[in-house]
Amino acid sequence: MAWLAADDSPDAFPPVSSALSEPDGLLAAGGDLSTPRLLAAYRQGIFPWYDEGQPLLWWSPDPRCVFERGDLHLSRRIRKEIRRSTLDIRFNTAFTEVIEACAGPRRHQTGTWITRDMLAAYDRLNREGWAHSVEVWRDDDLVGGLYGLAIGRAFFGESMFSRESNASKMALLTVDGLLNDGRLGILDCQVRSSHLLSLGASTMPRSTFVTRLDDLCEPPGAFRGWPDTPLRVADLDEA
Repeated sequence: MAWLAADDSPDAFPPVSSALSEPDGLLAAGGDLSTPRLLAAYRQGIFPWYDEGQPLLWWSPDPRCVFERGDLHLSRRIRKEIRRSTLDIRFNTAFTEVIEACAGPRRHQTGTWITRDMLAAYDRLNREGWAHSVEVWRDDDLVGGLYGLAIGRAFFGESMFSRESNASKMALLTVDGLLNDGRLGILDCQVRSSHLLSLGASTMPRSTFVTRLDDLCEPPGAFRGWPDTPLRVADLDEA
């Protein structure tokens, strides 16, 4: 495992092929959460993940968990709920509230990997146009959502939350719509879980994932493909 100094070049990461297999994907420690380093990391298939009090840790697991076009599968019950929903979807209107909700306490989980430094770094990325929130609203109440970082047509999902049943799935369905119409080419979920796999996510060899990023992150600009106006959840599912 490599050690990064804070004054190292932002792209001074070792090859992802050198990441440890146990723990899966641990690549480097140290460095900082500056915008140039974070952008360089994500473009190479690397992301930060650590607990408060630990050194900054960088990961690139193999395989990678992703959604691509047509992958998302929701049950008939959930799709029926979506068609009857009175909720709305908004974009980037409450980024700080979304990331703070994702960092909040959850059942069967103690602590959070969304540290104070991570909160500050991703708030900055949002102000600079790189990090984004997909928000689920009931009138003026934020009831669910997700956030992540986008470069080119690659969206790197970080976390999601629900305060009402299936609200996070409604946010996920919104991103799925951008995959299906070609505005996004991949949704990276980083680490596989039984929950994500049950929704249709698949695993992709790290080497394939990194090759896909070479294409999807070019040109390496911020993503501008969010809808200009809020969406009605009931209009998301036309199946």
